[in-house]
Amino acid sequence: MGSKLSLLMLEERHPMLTLESEHAHEPEPTHTLAESPPRPRLLLVDDNVALLLTLRMVLEHNGFEVVPAANVNEALGFIGSQTFDVLLSDLHMPQPGDGLTVVSAMRNSQPKAVTLIFSAYPEMSQATAAILKQADEILLKPLGAEVLVHAIRERLESGAKPEPCPVENVASILEHETQSTIDNWLRAVQLEPDSILVRMSDEERSAHLPQLFRDLILRLRMPLPLGTRALVSKAAAEHGLLRRQQGYTAAMLVEESRMLQVSIFQTLQNNLSKIDFSLLLVGVMSIADEVDSQLAQQMASYTSESETDSLPVQAYIPYSQASQSAA
Repeated sequence: MGSKLSLLMLEERHPMLTLESEHAHEPEPTHTLAESPPRPRLLLVDDNVALLLTLRMVLEHNGFEVVPAANVNEALGFIGSQTFDVLLSDLHMPQPGDGLTVVSAMRNSQPKAVTLIFSAYPEMSQATAAILKQADEILLKPLGAEVLVHAIRERLESGAKPEPCPVENVASILEHETQSTIDNWLRAVQLEPDSILVRMSDEERSAHLPQLFRDLILRLRMPLPLGTRALVSKAAAEHGLLRRQQGYTAAMLVEESRMLQVSIFQTLQNNLSKIDFSLLLVGVMSIADEVDSQLAQQMASYTSESETDSLPVQAYIPYSQASQSAA
């Protein structure tokens, strides 16, 4: 409501920008329909209905053809069925970052359109600088009518970014960042010696991860319906048995899986400027489900045989060390 009142007060203090000549008292020249310049088409997205209506009136009064959308789904529908010159979208609708989904969709579908984020959160201009590389500009609420219209027109004159940031899906990013993610995970494990007490080489500790990443990337590229049981992984079962032989406790197995999820999400964070936000949430959910599913399978094989469970866990000695000891 505060933003709406600010806009209305500004409208009373300052005349609206219009497409008319400054010499309003002079007779207007007659134009044929063919001579009338086309009005820029603007997709306006905001879940605050009062502000949406106010902004629509302001922009239409200043020569824009406005298509309003009150949520992300409506905006995506318009992007897929109509053509626009400008996107002006709120950021939180109502979830943080919802507007980024709309920006990403517009960038992919209509790369020549100018994309503007309209946010009431000043910290977003810095905190999400990497994310908003896909947008042309961040405008902070509240913003006076004249300033808003001037900013939009200025962007229209300069045009959208000639080379939008390349957009990738989560699977592609994890595919070419597999080794760097494994390296980050190994560093995290080394920094927590009290959590995972079993000593071994980096090669032995991470031997299971290349196959886990292959399973994960396949899951992302061939998504299962939400709630569907994840596919069985023979490698996960074998890994659970091996970790028992190596001397891991169940708590250590859980902790290394937690660290893996953190490392994967850190990789996504490092590549936010490249991510297709329209698919990000589904990708994150699939990652969490797949890693948890593989952990469950590891734990099942770890505790599968009661005869083995009743025995004390033996310290794991790599074959190379055992050979040297025997000699």
